[in-house]
Order: sequence, then C-alpha cells, then structure tokens
Amino acid sequence: MTEAIPPGATPAGARTEGEAAAWVRDMFGRVAHRYDLLNHLLSGNLDRGWRAHAVRRVGHVLERPGALVLDMCCGTGDLALALEKRAAPGVRILGSDFCHPMLIPARAKISRRRARVVLFASDALRLPLRDASLDLLAVAFGFRNLANYQAGLEEMRRVLRPGGTAAILEFSEPPNRVFAAVYHFYAGRILPAIGGALSGSRDAYAYLPESVRKFPGPGALAGLMRAAGFAEVRHESMTGGIVALHVGTAA
Repeated sequence: MTEAIPPGATPAGARTEGEAAAWVRDMFGRVAHRYDLLNHLLSGNLDRGWRAHAVRRVGHVLERPGALVLDMCCGTGDLALALEKRAAPGVRILGSDFCHPMLIPARAKISRRRARVVLFASDALRLPLRDASLDLLAVAFGFRNLANYQAGLEEMRRVLRPGGTAAILEFSEPPNRVFAAVYHFYAGRILPAIGGALSGSRDAYAYLPESVRKFPGPGALAGLMRAAGFAEVRHESMTGGIVALHVGTAA
C-alpha cells in the first residue's frame, strides 16, 4: 500500500513524508552556493526587512538575560544573526538545519561577524533538545518546507517552555486579486527563470511558487498552531499579503 503524503511539503514525485524530506534536503543542497544572492535579488531585498520586522516582534524575549533561542530551519543563518544582533548579553542563540551545505555559509558568516550563534544539523521534526528548554523558537521561510506541518508545530511546542514564544515568518498568497495575478506571473514565470539560470537548478525555483500555493493561509495556519497547543496566536501580513508573520505562546 502506498503511504499517503501527510499535510506538509509535497514536491513533485514525492509519495511519502520521507521522500518529500529527502527531495527538499537535496534541493537546498544544490542551491546553497547561490541562496543568499537569490534571496536578496528575487525579493528585491525585501527579505531583510521581513526578518527585521519579525525580530522586533519577539524583541521582548531577546531582552531577557539567560533566554535560550532557536532559529529552526536556519539555512544560511540570516535570521539567527538578526536575532543575535538584537539579543541582550547572556541570551544564547542556536541555529539548526537538516541540510548541511546550507550550514557551511552560515558558519562562515557567523565567524566573520564574531556572532554568538551555535549551529547544529537537525531535522526540525526531531529536534535534539529537551522538553520545555527554549524561550523562543523562530523560523523564517523554512516551515513551509516541512514534510508534516502539524508534527512540526507539535515539536515546536514540545521544546518551548510554558509561556515560550513561537514565531513563523512565511510566504503567503496575496488576497487582492489584481496584485495576486501580478505576483503569480512573477513567481510562476520570472522567478524560476532567473533562479534557475543563476543557481543551475530550475526545479528548485519552480518548487517555490507551487509550495506557497499549497501552504495553508494565515487563518488556517493559526488554527493549526492552536491545535498544537499554542495560545494567543496572532498573525499579520506584509507587502500586500505575500508574507505573513505568526506569533503564538506555548500554553
């Protein structure tokens, strides 16, 4: 019997959760060498502002001496570095990703900036952390790629202390029809062409708009967070709705 794909990332051809995770890991490994360049280029450098906004929203945790913070699915480390820059002395910043080639440029950036960030390789669905050990878990543009969204949220809840904060910054579908049409043309035609030419992996940048289309909308994701044990869940949209930030408290 063929295993059904759980509600999570569904790359073309993947039939199981394991196959979906393997495809995503391999895809990010192939584009890691151009990932930062393409992030900034294809977003018109807006990605920096989106991360900065998310960091401001969780600033109250970063001001707490002794807080333990994780950037999950950290990729090349941009969010981890932004969190570290805002953090008070004594705050510990961790970064995890299951794609080792992405951690190589992350380590280089952290070393150049002499930042207080500790990186480790880990599957987001099976974090090597104790129960109730984190004060803040943040993820930027990585949650959408998990093979199982509900399992990912439950794992986030497991490692957060009661009262701890979860922040998910992710792409979304714009609600305005006219803007959505322009966005879909850009994401479906221009983005794969430029991303494929510069990275050498067109399928990776064809996957991006398709994964956004399949991803739960802001209201649906907020509902999944509540079902996983988060309270005070709120979300806000940015840049016409192409990005949404969800923040919740571990109950």
